This record gives sequence, C-alpha cells and structure tokens, in this order.
Amino acid sequence: MTEATANIGVVGLAVMGSNLARNLASREGNTVAVYNRTWARTESLIEEHPEAEFVQAKSVEEFAASLQKPRTAIIMVQAGRGTDAVIDQLTQVFEPGDIIVDGGNALFTDTIRREQAVSAKGLHFVGAGISGGEEGALNGPSIMPGGSPESYETLGPILKSIAAVAEGEPCVTHIGTDGAGHFVKMIHNGIEYADMQLIAEAYDLLRNSAGLTPAEIADVFTEWNRGELESYLIEITAEVLRQVDARTGKPLVDVILDQAGSKGTGVWTVQTALNLGVPVSGIAEAVFARALSSKPAQRAAASELPGPSTPARVEDRDAFVEDVRRALYASKIIAYSQGFDAIAAGADEYGWNIDLGSVAKIWRGGCIIRAVFLNRITDAYTEQPDLVSLVTAPYFTEAVAGEQDSWRRVVAHAATSGIPTPAFSSSLAYYDGLRAKRLPAAVVQGQRDFFGAHTYKRVDAEGTYHTLWSGDRTEIEATDSH
Repeated sequence: MTEATANIGVVGLAVMGSNLARNLASREGNTVAVYNRTWARTESLIEEHPEAEFVQAKSVEEFAASLQKPRTAIIMVQAGRGTDAVIDQLTQVFEPGDIIVDGGNALFTDTIRREQAVSAKGLHFVGAGISGGEEGALNGPSIMPGGSPESYETLGPILKSIAAVAEGEPCVTHIGTDGAGHFVKMIHNGIEYADMQLIAEAYDLLRNSAGLTPAEIADVFTEWNRGELESYLIEITAEVLRQVDARTGKPLVDVILDQAGSKGTGVWTVQTALNLGVPVSGIAEAVFARALSSKPAQRAAASELPGPSTPARVEDRDAFVEDVRRALYASKIIAYSQGFDAIAAGADEYGWNIDLGSVAKIWRGGCIIRAVFLNRITDAYTEQPDLVSLVTAPYFTEAVAGEQDSWRRVVAHAATSGIPTPAFSSSLAYYDGLRAKRLPAAVVQGQRDFFGAHTYKRVDAEGTYHTLWSGDRTEIEATDSH
C-alpha cells in the first residue's frame, strides 16, 4: 500500500511541469509526488534528476494515495480538453477538502466554470497564473493564485517556497476567488504584448531613422537598462540584438523571419477588455501588429505602395535616441495604466477583491514583465487605493509630463517617415483622449440619434433627449417607450 508522504503533487511533466516539480523538490519542507499520463516521461525525469527524490506514481490512484491530506496537486498540462480530462481523473480519487490547482494558461471563464463544478463535489479548485517561462518555473516564478481563502491557507506556504523573491518578499499573493488568478495572468500577458511591441518599435526607429546597427542598439538598450526602463524585456532584447548568426555572420535579428506568433492570451485580453468597455489600445495594437506581420501575401502585394515623398531626417542622433527613450517610457506607463484599468474593471464585474498594489508587487520578480518601475505602481496604489487611473497618480503624471514633448516628436517623426509605430501612436492618442476637456463623442452620439433614435444627454439639463430628425427637428424628452 502506498504511503502518503508527499505534501504536494505535480501532474503533467513536460518542460514546465518538470521544472516546477524540480523547483518544489529543491525547497526545504516539500516532498513532491509526480505523475504523467505516459510513464516514460516520469521515468525520464527521475533518471535525469535523482537528487530530487520524487515520489513516483504510475497511476492516478497511486498518485492520490501518495499525497498527505488535504491532498494538493498542481496540473501542468495543455489548456483545454487536457486540463478537463485531468480534473475529471483527480475528482474521482480525491476527497472533499482536497485541492486541485491548474497552473496552465487557462481562459479565466473556463476556470470559473471548473471551480463551480469542482467545488460542487466538495473539493477546492485553484486557477493559478504562473509567469516566468521555463526558467521561472525552475528557479522562481511570479505566481497568481485564485480560489478560496481556505485553499490558500494550505497552498500559500507551498507557493511561497518556490516563488521568485523581490526585495525580500516572495512574488505570490492570493488574488481573489475562482477565476481571478487566471484573469490577472491574462492581463499580465496582454501588458507583455504591449511592452514587447513598444521595444520593437523603439528598435525600428533607432535602426531605420538613426541608422544604428543592431549591435549599437544593443548597447543603447543596455544603457537604458540602468535607469527607469530597467526590465527583463529590455535586458533580453539587448542580448538578442547582440547575437550574431553562426551560418551567415549577420546579426541574428536580420535572419529571423519577421512574422510574430502568439498563443492567444493577448487576444483574450483585448476581447475581454472590449466586453468590459475598457480601452486597452496599446495592447490591442500590439496584438494587431503581430497579426499584420503574419500576413505575408498582403504585405508582399502592398510592398510597392507609395510612402512619404520626403521622410523626416534625424539631424542630431543622440537627441533622437534620447527622445525615443522618453517616448518608450511614456508609452510603457500607458500600457500598464490600461492593463490595471482592465484588472479593476474585471474585479468589479466578477466580484473579486483584487489588491492592485499587491499585483504590481508580485510582478517585480520572476515574471516576464518584471521591471524596476513596478515599485512605483505599488506605491501609487498604496497611497491611493481608489486611484481611478494609474496615469493620474502624481509620480506618473509628472513622468509623462516630462516625456511628452519627446513622445510627440517621435510619433510625428514616425508618421512623416512612414515607420509604423502603432503602439507608440495609439498610446499617445489614448493619453490625449483621456486628458481632453471635450471629445468628439458628441458628434458620434448626434449621428446615432439621427439614424437610430439612440437619444442623447445634454450638458445643461437632466434627462435623456431625442431630436425629431425626420420631422420638424424639435427636441423631445425621451421616454422608456420611445
């Protein structure tokens, strides 16, 4: 009979699952049970890492029997049907009070559905966003668990033992109930899309307007990484740009096909934000930029379309480089501001009590978007928990004010030079729309009332109104029956 010696189990031993299991096993206090549908993968993990001393299981029944109560298992399988299949298996061998954790990139509405089904059987279900990729899973990720507070009492210490540590604090916190963890991870990935696109646009400007080589841009990014732009993505971009292709001797970036893929979380972010009525234009343009890059036939057909007759010239290269740096920082602030707006809106819609400052805090280490300025976001929400928009916090207001002249020059330069900067440009347009005293939405509402009797409100009176456009064009107060 199998003895219950493990305090945590991992199901699914592909790269992410194997690395997470190894991370768990390396931390004092953890004994890790492992199970994979195919025994060969379990066997391979055990043979390659004998130091880990895993509790191995050949069946899901044996796996359950090896876990101490309340049994706690982290599923690391491909999102979708595979996740549902493993959940079904575990619910058949687990007992009330046990905990099933989905550590994959699941759509948060699927997590809500799964939590309802699993909790109906007396078990706890936790959707946990895990960021940091393969390296993070092994050495310390940022972890965003949802689920019940009761489940976090058991799960929290285990997750804290493996999470990345930033300024002495583990990068994990209980996000909220049911799908909150996966929702926040989805928004994290959306911000990641925007951040990557902004850096790519900065590269494009420095290369095609300032005439810098990839190696020179790598040096610029390395310098930027010593200041307010310090982040993992800036750091690795410099490494990519410095890499030379062994086959051709060219910069590797010049031989990589310029078609960017995606796994869907950016799309989910934009779709969800649309449903919530939250503008995430920087994230959306990053998603669309990847989609455009992956249309080779359209791009080939349009490659000879006319561009600007007199592209803008860069007279002072050093000044232009500094302008791009400032524009990148301002646009980055907007991307994060939009992302946190989406988290706040999701929390309101689904009844989650999400601490936005704590979210920023756990993103400081382990995750892909880890950056020094996340401390500033934590400070902003600590000082004003009811902050209506991140960009209105004093630090960020002052930061954008200091960068906006450069930001405007860069966007104008890109437009007159024919260099696409959708994320830079849309971020600036959002900022200007947000600060505008009056928007042309009044015209849109007038149009809607004209063709569809959709009514409008007035700035000088209460109530809802409609103009009789097809009649004598007098204004009437609209009623529910109108």
